[in-house]
Amino acid sequence: MRWLALILAALLALPVAAKERADRYSAMTYNIRLDIASDGDNGWPHRRAALTSLIAYYAPDLVGMQEVLLHQKQAVEADLPGYTFVGAGRDDGRDKGEFSPLGFRRDRFALVASGTFWLSPSPDVPGKGWDAAYPRVATWARLKDKGARRSLLVVNTHMDHVGTTARLESARQIRRWMAANRRAGESAVLMGDFNSPVDSAPYSAITEAGDGALSDTLTISRTPHFGPRGTFTGFRIEQNDASPIDHIFVGDGVAVLRHATLTQHTGGKLPSDHYPVLADLCIGKGC
Repeated sequence: MRWLALILAALLALPVAAKERADRYSAMTYNIRLDIASDGDNGWPHRRAALTSLIAYYAPDLVGMQEVLLHQKQAVEADLPGYTFVGAGRDDGRDKGEFSPLGFRRDRFALVASGTFWLSPSPDVPGKGWDAAYPRVATWARLKDKGARRSLLVVNTHMDHVGTTARLESARQIRRWMAANRRAGESAVLMGDFNSPVDSAPYSAITEAGDGALSDTLTISRTPHFGPRGTFTGFRIEQNDASPIDHIFVGDGVAVLRHATLTQHTGGKLPSDHYPVLADLCIGKGC
């Protein structure tokens, strides 16, 4: 029996393989509504503090915004100094027109690469695609987690509100782009204002089975969704749409712990005409 004891002792002395750690991330998508004088009391100057303080309170690791003019982007950057924002104006690829900026916490991530492409048959050239009313863009960033051996490919977009063909082709284009550019072992996150409810063709183009399929964080959340389903309000707090048009999607290997539509207001005044959507994500075998 002495030999058995020696074998057991030797086995116990061997190093134990460390269990892969689980890393948690939070992602928010928020259409902040462009600054337009006709909004009156709902104009940007009256909403700025409420909107940026909401983001600062929840402190998402990743935040995608839509309908952001240059001066709004500069205001957001001033109010949220812990974030880096990437992205270009949709009209000229620099600073004209709306941005769809993608922000990340500098204390958590290092930027590996970033860029912008247009939702059109000519993605490298500013311009409208298909039957879109306006030029539309997708902003992307490849991020390295400073505290873990993880990389994320994150895309933020705002699809057209008029063109039905444009929305469908944009959804297909983004899915193809992410499938082609996602590196081995990289986690994928797609978020934005898709102007597409869950029963629409563009939504299905993103989520249907096949190469590059993404999952809606709302539907795969391990805990029940919190808040209303609808995300567009038009500044009407009583609005209760049946389906969201703002979504957060993830690729395989990403678990979703919680999902919420946030409805904070001040005396009935909303920070934007869309509610922000927040998802708590988990990556790793420990999830």
